[in-house]
Parts: sequence; C-alpha cells; structure tokens
Amino acid sequence: MTQAFASEESEALSSEEAAAAASSCSREFRANPHPVYAALRESAPVCPLTPPHGVETYLITRYDDARAALADPRLSKDMYGAIDAYHRIFGDSSIALDDNMLFSDPPKHTRLRRIVGNTFTPKRVESLRARVQQITEDLLDECPTSEPFNLLPEFCFPLPMQVICELLGVPENERKQAQEWSATVAQTGFGPEARKALEIAEGNLREYLVDLCARKRTEPDSGLLSALVTAQDQEGALTDHELVSTAWVLLFAGHKSTAYQIGNGVFHLLSRPDQKALALRDTAGMTAAIEEILRFETSVENSTFRWAKEDIVLRDQLIPKGALVQISITGANRDPEVFDDPNEMDIQRPNVQAMHLAFGYGPHYCVGAPLARLEMQLALGTLFARHPRMTLAVAPEEARWMTVPFPAFRGLAELPVVLDPS
Repeated sequence: MTQAFASEESEALSSEEAAAAASSCSREFRANPHPVYAALRESAPVCPLTPPHGVETYLITRYDDARAALADPRLSKDMYGAIDAYHRIFGDSSIALDDNMLFSDPPKHTRLRRIVGNTFTPKRVESLRARVQQITEDLLDECPTSEPFNLLPEFCFPLPMQVICELLGVPENERKQAQEWSATVAQTGFGPEARKALEIAEGNLREYLVDLCARKRTEPDSGLLSALVTAQDQEGALTDHELVSTAWVLLFAGHKSTAYQIGNGVFHLLSRPDQKALALRDTAGMTAAIEEILRFETSVENSTFRWAKEDIVLRDQLIPKGALVQISITGANRDPEVFDDPNEMDIQRPNVQAMHLAFGYGPHYCVGAPLARLEMQLALGTLFARHPRMTLAVAPEEARWMTVPFPAFRGLAELPVVLDPS
C-alpha cells in the first residue's frame, strides 16, 4: 500500500479514531488523509474537531452536504463576524490582509468579486495562452534532464507565480521575495515561534503591497493592480485595506493551489502508466485527466473557514451559532455515493468536471478557475510532451506529503523526478 493510493486498502477506522486523527493533524494523517475522511463520511459526516489552532471546528465530509454548505448563506465567510475565533487562530496581524472577497459575504463579496472578475473570464484567460506557454518552455529549459531534481521549486511553483505576478504587474526582481513571504504564511504553525514568523511575513507583505500600490498610482501599467488602483481613485470602488488585501489574495490564491495541483497531477500520472497513456493520446485526453486529477487529489483539501450565523442542524448534529465550519473538499470528492470507485483515478470518468468541488461551489466558486485550468493544461501537456520518459526518482510509497498543522492545502513536500532517464 502507498500513502497516496486507495484508502480501501487501509484498515477501517472508527469514528472516534478518525476524529482524533483529523484533530491532531498528525504526520500519518497528513501523509494519507483519505481513510480518515472515509470513516468520517460513514459515521460522523458532520464532526466536531479541535485542531491544533485550538478552536472547535465542525468538519463536513459528505458530497451533498459539502455542496449545500458551500452555498449556504447561514454560513458566513466574513471572519470579522467571528473575530474572537479569528484572532485565536491567525493572530491580529492577519486581519490587514484578509479584508477581501475570500473573507466576505454579499453585498461586499459581490462588489469585490465584480471588480476583479473580468480579468479571469475564459476569453481573457485564453488570450494569455501564448505567454503561459512561453513561461512553461523557459522554465523547462532551465531544468536538468538526466539527474534527479525536485520539480516543485524549479517548475510547479515558478510557473503560476510568474503568471499571476505578470497579471498583477509585480516587477520581476521582486517576485522571489514575495513568494518566500507567501510560503511562510501558508506553512506556519500555531506555536509562539511559528506565530512570530507569521506576523513578520504578513507585516512584510502588507508593507510591500502598500508600497507597490503607491508606485502603481504614480507609474501605472497594464497590470491588474494598476487597474485596481485606478478603480479606487476614480470610482471609490475599494478602501485602502480592500485594495491591499485584494492584491494579497490574488497573489496568494493565484499561485499556491495551482502549484500544488500541478505537482499532484505529475505524481499521479507518473504513478499510473495506464492513466498517463490515456492522458497523452490527445488534447481531449489531457483535459479529461486534469478534471479527474482535480477530483482525485485536489490541492485544496479543506475550504477556508465559515461560521454559523445561527444554530444549524445537519445530519442530526447541531452546529451552534458562532461555531466555525470547514468543508472537506477532499472528502467530498471521494464520496462513493456520488463517484463510482472514488479511490481509483479514472480519467475516462463521465461528467467529472461538472461534479467535482475542487474549485468550490456557489457564490465563492474560484474566480481563477479558468486560469488554473489553462496553467495545468500547458504545464502537464508540455512537460510530458518534452519528456515522455520522465520518471519519479523515488517509489510512490516514499513520496513525502506536506505535514503543516493546518490542512488547507494537499500537496507534496517534494517531487523528485528524472526528466530523461538513461
């Protein structure tokens, strides 16, 4: 049995064991969470947990419940309404970066989403194809071919980071530092040292984005950040906090999840030669593979926090007013009530694009989904076209998955490959 493969090969867990594992966020759970989510779906589909951040959270794992919860107006995304819990989890410094569409409800969410939405329309994203392809080719030109190397920092992360930075208008010589600060924010824990590192990184990011917005005001360009500054100045569409926070969420969400998703796709295709062969037959095969990869091993393991605006009873479980709620996208995407043989990757699975929840559902459906799909298509398609004999440099069961104590993302800690083995 491998860490990444079928959960039905693992020993069945009781609901108590599963809840304890999900609460602990242990290394074993992070290496293979699928048996835990399977047990919770079966016997505790709305489960109260006490994760390492110390705030009781209700985790939803069944597909139908997850889809409904993602669109339920009783579950608020406005974390200012749950300010005490928010401070306990993230600390005071995070507030300055979280005044954006990700952490807001209508009508504010509707207003903020409309401002950036035109950048990510399918037509506008398609116009970026040639540039994304060029970035992909340039990155692969710099990768070693005959020796093992970690694909994540050399290819999977730089690709979406360069794309979103170009869209925003982040100068090339400033992108590496911005990515390093973002990585600290994504991987921090909840102890004193981790919180200090988080506070420093968030402070640096905020100062940088304030300065960058000021520069765009005096030296505008064609990037999205200049457009946001113009909208603020001419229309009063954004407050100062909203401007900086919107820039942050676009920078962070615009590369992190896609980078891990590309890595997950490479790993699972290399681990399954039959699926790889189907994916590489033609463009349609790769498109189908991407949608199944999004279902099978989504990089967004759990939704961002919501909180109950009133008492909610779901599956006979009371979620009390004010309680935090998370939705397990990973758990929902492997629900056997919806997907046949959900622990098998099958790129010929029918209707998967319309069904999986990798990009969410409802008002907060990922605004960047068209761009993420384009980046995955070009990254995986170009990588395998140029290096059809590429192999993993470790056995699949030896792959290391991220073990951060807050499982928002599901991705590999490293992805050792050899592009052209002798």
